[in-house]
Amino acid sequence: MNTAVAVQSTPEIDFWFDFASNYSYLSVMRIESQAAMHHVRVRWQPFLLGPVLQSLGYDTSPFVAQKEKGEYVWKDMERQGRKYAVPWRKPSDFPRRALLPLRVATLGANEPWIGAFCREVMQLNFAQDREIDSPATVGEVLEHLGLPAQQIIADALTDANKLKLREQTERARAQRIFGAPTFFVGTEMFWGNDRLDDALAFAAGAP
Repeated sequence: MNTAVAVQSTPEIDFWFDFASNYSYLSVMRIESQAAMHHVRVRWQPFLLGPVLQSLGYDTSPFVAQKEKGEYVWKDMERQGRKYAVPWRKPSDFPRRALLPLRVATLGANEPWIGAFCREVMQLNFAQDREIDSPATVGEVLEHLGLPAQQIIADALTDANKLKLREQTERARAQRIFGAPTFFVGTEMFWGNDRLDDALAFAAGAP
């Protein structure tokens, strides 16, 4: 079969996420393996959740703004971590600033290393409780993956790539995204880590 035709006919899922989002963490850690089981291609769509929440009237995460919701969510994350066998440590800084890794993810969204990069950054934030926004930390991740860290970071910090992330965030708002993770199969929206399996099944054409 012609390779171009095969790629074009492969079902796709758009995965909108932010490294500051705890439920995005759960999806980042499992989406590639689950998508492969459904023969679905993942299109990584990093965006800034903060401006989206601000447009909805939140100055910070709803998990911080609403004490009761926050208490529930941290308990829920313990359960979900056990369910998916994903390590979990409540971040001492939440939501944690993640602008540089999001810029790197925007730059590398179509690169073969994007999934591994996202998993490592997420684990730093939600399993090791480390800051993730410094060139040193992001460089450490890239070097661990055998990538040219200095060049990638320099490219991620260009005005063109910064604009691309801002445009991504505007696209998220235009698509009426209100949280992360969010998945799209065509125009069909699925919100939340607990809808990842439904979204993949929908993409694969399963009943």
